Amino acid sequence: MLKKTHQFQVRVYYEDTDAGGIVYYANYLKFMERARTEWLRELGHEQDKMLEQSVAFVVKRVEMHNHAPARFNQLLSIESQIVELKGASLTFRQEIKDPQGHKLVTADVKIACVDPVVMKPRKLPATLLGDLSSGI
Repeated sequence: MLKKTHQFQVRVYYEDTDAGGIVYYANYLKFMERARTEWLRELGHEQDKMLEQSVAFVVKRVEMHNHAPARFNQLLSIESQIVELKGASLTFRQEIKDPQGHKLVTADVKIACVDPVVMKPRKLPATLLGDLSSGI
């Protein structure tokens, strides 16, 4: 059964920071992408296998708020929750927190399911939809 939220941790490497020593804003999007991918993996849905079945995911919309900076070598926690699930799309609410639990970044990320050959929307596979909807 799916947990209502998923937790993932990522360490900030030097390469993730800008000249000021803080995480470059675009890297938060990479961290959130990793968290979503690991959630799918834990559910038994590997994206390479899904691609073989003409199922891919694309980011349709992101609304991101930066509350405070993350810094080199911090271990960040990314909490992901599905807040909307439709036949061919889903929206995640994701929060990135520092080791003390302070909120650094929040984002709502809408993901569309597409056929990667023609880049047209397609329904989420029934098994994935079932796994995702069982915990919402």
